[in-house]
Amino acid sequence: MLPLANQPGQLAVLTRLLGDGGVDIRSLDADQAEGQDFGIIRIVVDRYDEALQLLRDAGYAPVTEDALLIRAPDEPGSLARVAARFSDAGINVKSLHILHRQEGESLVSLVTDDNELARDTVADLLVDQHP
Repeated sequence: MLPLANQPGQLAVLTRLLGDGGVDIRSLDADQAEGQDFGIIRIVVDRYDEALQLLRDAGYAPVTEDALLIRAPDEPGSLARVAARFSDAGINVKSLHILHRQEGESLVSLVTDDNELARDTVADLLVDQHP
């Protein structure tokens, strides 16, 4: 996550920086913070550590969170079943992003208030089950 000035050209500068650094952007969400002079950018990249270094060297202040990556069926009610698991375990989902949908399956990134417990709760859906 990255706060970014709400000014023309800022997204172009950011994406050029990462591209010139050889970092491939896998997904990007941009939202303007209502009534603020900045927006919030959420980026998923192929080379995480390199992207962080590029951003910090350029004067940005990225905020990082450990995310879990799961595969879920791409069908009605699938996310509801995953959310119910977290609810039943008392886990709060802080963010959830559908990164990719293909061949009946969704790739989902999520951050919770207890990723260790969340990892156990959806162990059968994890893409990478190593902590």
